[in-house]
Amino acid sequence: MRAAFSLLALVIVAAIVLSLVKKQSATLKPPLAAEPAASAALPTPQAVGQQVQAGIDDAARRAAEAASAAN
Repeated sequence: MRAAFSLLALVIVAAIVLSLVKKQSATLKPPLAAEPAASAALPTPQAVGQQVQAGIDDAARRAAEAASAAN
């Protein structure tokens, strides 16, 4: 009888521990809905390249205007 109660207590404790582990592992995973939103906020490499090129062209135009104004 004593062995049966000990075995039953071990099974109950194991079930509680497994339930807590499952709950903790669920909170560690990031939500799936937030992942696409985060990646959608990032610009594409082509868009970044176009912005950089526009900035370089603008700086070159200003430098040319400043050089012609200095002469």
